[in-house]
Formats: sequence, C-alpha cells, structure tokens
Amino acid sequence: MATHSTIADLLPVQSQLDYALEDAISPEEQMELVLQYLEKIDDSEKDLTIPDFEEGLEWLNTKGTLSLATDLVGKVVVLDFFTFCCINCMHLLPDLQELERRHPVEDGLLVVGVHSAKFPHEREAASVRSAVLRHAIGHPVVNDAHACLWQALEVSCWPTLVLLGPRGNLLFSLVGEGHRDRLFLFAQASLRHYGQAGQLRPGAALQEKLCRDSTPPSALAFPGKVATDREGRRLAVADTGHHRVLVLSSQGYVLHSVGGPVSGWRDGDAAEALFSSPQGVAFKGDVVFVADTENHLIRKIDLLEGKVSTLAGVGVQGTDKEGGGFGPQQPISSPWDLALGSAGGPEDGVLWIAMAGTHQLWALFLEDGKLPKGRECPKGTCVRFAGSGSEENRNNAYPHKAGFAQPSGLAAEPDAPWACLFVADSESSTVRTVSTVDGAVRNLVGGERDPLNLFAFGDVDGAGVSAKLQHPLAVAWSRQKQLLYVADSYNHKIKVVDPRTKQCRVLAGSGEAAGALGPFSAAGFSEPGGLCLGADGEVLYVADTNNHQIKVLHLESDVVSLLPISVEEDVTDTIAPTAPRKAPPLPRSAPKVEMPPLSVPPGIRITLRLQLSLPAGTRLTPEAPSFWALSADGEEWLLQDQRVSGDITDMSELPSVTVLVPAMAPQATPTLVLDAWLCFCGVGGMCMMRAVSFQQPLSVAGEPCDATVEVTLPHAF
Repeated sequence: MATHSTIADLLPVQSQLDYALEDAISPEEQMELVLQYLEKIDDSEKDLTIPDFEEGLEWLNTKGTLSLATDLVGKVVVLDFFTFCCINCMHLLPDLQELERRHPVEDGLLVVGVHSAKFPHEREAASVRSAVLRHAIGHPVVNDAHACLWQALEVSCWPTLVLLGPRGNLLFSLVGEGHRDRLFLFAQASLRHYGQAGQLRPGAALQEKLCRDSTPPSALAFPGKVATDREGRRLAVADTGHHRVLVLSSQGYVLHSVGGPVSGWRDGDAAEALFSSPQGVAFKGDVVFVADTENHLIRKIDLLEGKVSTLAGVGVQGTDKEGGGFGPQQPISSPWDLALGSAGGPEDGVLWIAMAGTHQLWALFLEDGKLPKGRECPKGTCVRFAGSGSEENRNNAYPHKAGFAQPSGLAAEPDAPWACLFVADSESSTVRTVSTVDGAVRNLVGGERDPLNLFAFGDVDGAGVSAKLQHPLAVAWSRQKQLLYVADSYNHKIKVVDPRTKQCRVLAGSGEAAGALGPFSAAGFSEPGGLCLGADGEVLYVADTNNHQIKVLHLESDVVSLLPISVEEDVTDTIAPTAPRKAPPLPRSAPKVEMPPLSVPPGIRITLRLQLSLPAGTRLTPEAPSFWALSADGEEWLLQDQRVSGDITDMSELPSVTVLVPAMAPQATPTLVLDAWLCFCGVGGMCMMRAVSFQQPLSVAGEPCDATVEVTLPHAF
C-alpha cells in the first residue's frame, strides 16, 4: 500500500486550484479552471491511483462486493468517508442525494460510502446496516471496520470526500461539510473531461439490493425520543423513521398521529403536516413541541386545534455559531432534543434546545424572560445559551466559552440545589451540567479532563471522569429520587447517576445490541436514544431506537416490559387527531375465527364465552392492558344499552359477554364481532401483544323468546 498515492499527494496542486477558484467570477471561469486542473493531473507523471478495498468486507446496497479494479473502472467515483454517529456526516447526505439525482450512475458517476468507525459499536455490521436504513442511504456502502482505506489514503477527519477518476486515480478531496457547490462543480467537470476523452463506461451493471427492500414494516421506525405530559396520561413519541410524531395514552393507544409517512416541511392541519426525521419532543399542556431535526426547525403541534406551526428556523441548516440574533427566523442546525424550563420568567417559559449541528445549547423563549447575567429576552427570542461552536469537551464558568461535542439529550431541573440543565454530550461521551443561574458548564460523568480528547469512551462504572460512557443520547431527571438516568446508547444500557457523588452505575441492559432488526427481547436494548419518566417517577420509558420499540423500565423491580403500540402493522396511513379510542385497530395479522351461523329469535340472550390460552411459559403483562371489544358489523341496533368493551385481567376467569337481541328486532342477518387483545410476557423477558377476532353470524327470525344460548369462542395464541 505504501506505493500508492495519498490525499497528501494532491494537496500542492489542489491548493493552487482552490485559490484560483476563489478569485474566479463566473461559473464558466470556474469550470474552465477545473478542466485545466484535470488535464494537469492526467499529464502528471506521478501515479495517483489508490489501493483497492480490502477483501472480505461487508457491502450494503449492492448485490455483492465492488472493486476499483473491475466494477468501478470507467466511472467517476465519490468516496464518502463517514461514521454514522457524526452530525457533520449526516449533514452531507442531502448534498450526496442531490448529486446522485443530477448525475445518476447511468451518467458515469457513483457515490460509495466508506464507513470508518469512531466507536467500537460502529464497527459491527448490524450497526452499520441499521444506520444505512435510519438515514435512508441508497448508494453502496462498505463497512471498512478497521479503517484500512482511511489509513492508506491518510484521511484525517469525518467527513472527507475523495473523488476518483475512471482508473481509480485521485482527483480531488473535500474535508468537512459545507462544500456543496465545490462538490457539484468537481463532479460535473470530471464527467465532462473524461466523457470527452472516451474513458467513461456509464451504465455498467451494479445491481443494487437496497437494505430497505428486505425490512419488514413495523409500528415504529427508529423512534428517537419520548416524552410524557405532566399528569403521566400521554406519551409523545418521535417516530423518526416514519417522519411523524405519535401521541399515545400511557397504555399505548394512539390518540394522535401527525406527519409521515414521507419527509417534508408543511404547516397547517395536523392531518396534512410533514416533518423530516423529528427527534426531541416536549409537552406543555395540549401542545407538543418538536425538534424537526433534518428540517432544522422547531415545530409546535396544537392538539386541541389540530394545527402544526413553525416556531423557529428557516428550514435550512444553520451555520451561525455565534447565535447573536434574537428573532425566531435564525438558521438553526440539527436540533436533537428539547426540554421545558424557566429562565428569569414563568415556569416552563423557555424551551431549551440541544443544537447538535453547531455543538451548542440554545433557548427559545415562550414567554418574556432573561438569560443568566441579566440579558433580557422577549417572547419569541431564539438565541444561543451555551457553547462556542467548537467541537470540544471544554468546561468553563462562562457559557459561551464552553465547548460541546454534538449535545443530543437534555433534562431540566429548575429547582435548587441543582438549577441546571443535564446534557448528554454524545461525541465526548460525557454527561455535563449547565447552570441556569450563572451559565457555568461542568462535567458530571464520563470523558476526561483534556477538552480536545473526544475518544475517552468505554463502559466503566465509577465516579466523575473515572466513569466511562459510549455516545450517550438521552438523560431523564427524577425529582422524586434526585437521580439522573442516562441512555448509554452505544453500550446498549440504561445507567443511573447520583449528582451528589457523581457515581455512575448500570441499571439495565446487557451491553449487547439485543434484538436489533430481529426478534426483540424486552430486557435488551439496541442504541436506546430517548428517555422520560412517568409522572410518579416509578417507571422509565425508553425509546429503543434500533429495536423500533418503546420499552418500560420499572424502577423498583428493574423489570423491562414492552409498551404495545396500537397501530402495530398499519404504518402507512397518517391518522388525523381523534378522541381517545377504547380499543386500537385490529392488526392485519390477527386471525379471524369464523363461527358457524346461529339462528335466533328476537328477545333471546346470546352469551359469548372466551376460551383463550397463552403459549406455555407466558403470563399476562399486568403493566399493559389486555381487553375485549364488541361490535356488530354495522348493525348497531343490536348493541343498544350493551357494554361493548372490558378488561381481561385473569386467564383463569375469562370474561363472557351477553348480548340481548331486542324483542322487537327486525328480521336481519347481523354479525357479532368479539375482538380480544392479550399482552403477555415469557420467562426470558419476551413480551408481545396478540389479537384475535371472532365472527359470529346471526339469523334473527321467528317469534320472541325469553331464553339464553351460549357460544364458546376458543383460540390458542
């Protein structure tokens, strides 16, 4: 490999081009400069070819492996060196998608993602596959787990783009984000130059097998964050992969579904609103605030009015790291989490924002207030609160001189003695505190004292910097227990921190990515990304991102159960805000048991007796509701004054439902439908919800009769 070229070999000549482009006035001038540069590169005696990909690497979104020496000959190739935790790498994806739209593979251009991990968890093939799905990456991706090509080319940071010519020869490199125009210019010029030279082989077969094509549908897709209202009756879930926000009852019934199934930016009626990969959610009464992450916006869902509006941001990625403006129309960048708090004003008068894209914390004032040190902020102000914008692990008594590294989780505690924000600072693998009294930023657990070392990660219980985390994404504060819960995402664990002693320990999770993209285990997690506490402080809701589930951790018993979502297998329809439902829609996979037709006279009582049995070794889940619901297939006269739903709490005493056919009933052929939902768990922690629908056709005719007929409805789950 030492005989091959590196990015350093390009620097002298590309630097001259970069300076010349800065002085060029017109696009035509710029194009001519780049074409001259390419001729110079081709005429150079220096061999600028690079080594091929290592053998045995896993490839995604392709039929098989790709080789620079065979499959990619005759193409302009854009190598995207990325790691999936990196917010700057995420910011590049829209640019690459637009580049692919302008120049598809049939034109001779191909983008290849070269995943070069930062964290140990990111080296795992299943983790990379989840990330490709989560970020909707459609081009080929290779998991270069040990960064062989990165090292061979002497790449120095994420993201780095390397453009190759049709012989696998180095053309350009672009380091970091924000080079959209330069990327498009270099790609267009390369296609023109090598097309005129007859060296392109556009349309060569690269049969793609996209990851998303083999993914089964699910009620949730990569849920990012979860929040509860003050009373603990409702949950807001950022269903990130479906680009929507769900509002659920505490039992998991869908009350509102806003957004999805596609991404976009649209305000107005909730039934028509659109989001793009929302993350943070926060309740204030009947309002849900949303960090609309990939739209770079802060949104507001008014549940009573059924309306969605934009509160802050302009819909493009913000770059103003100084954050000096006061209006809501400032560009903001990848807001990742939200927390309601107070700042020199009324309770819940400010919305704190973890601005992952600029490595800062911002404040959106919902009421008049002021920042520490007396800076007055009228209602509607959206302004930087802490963070210089440099990606660092720097603590400081002055908030604007402190440095964060992709803050991704927030929890607010306005009361003494803490009066602070707790911050999950993901890229520094730390949890930090920011005083809402004076703005001082301090370390709580994780990381190390060197502010420039963002590689001090691990999985170690301990106090302060002796404790080690791996890319934490969420925090939740318990006022009742005075403890902080942490989603230690890349360790697949939930940890608990005592701020008084700075002691951090594991609470739940095995440390293995349990159940990712396969059968789930209620007790295991895979990249948990969101946390919130129930109103009583006894349960912790977990957005188990890569398992596509919301889980419930019972803090007294350490038992983990699954929160069933009522839209289990119908994720394509956007549901407009509705009143709370007594029963969720029946899953499409639920079996329908057709009972033999029953002839009955008016006035008779029909008793339907459920006879259900669970799989061996399982039991009903007491924390999740099991219940029945009765309907009459449109013949609602049959159910007048009839109880139509109820709970199932004991498998040894299953309910029976009696229906009285009215004495004055007309001759008719209605169908009674008795649906039953059971939530049950096994000994190993496996939890699930299953349903069955019994269909009992009736033929009502004859003289009235005062009698009772019993029908047994058997089913084994």
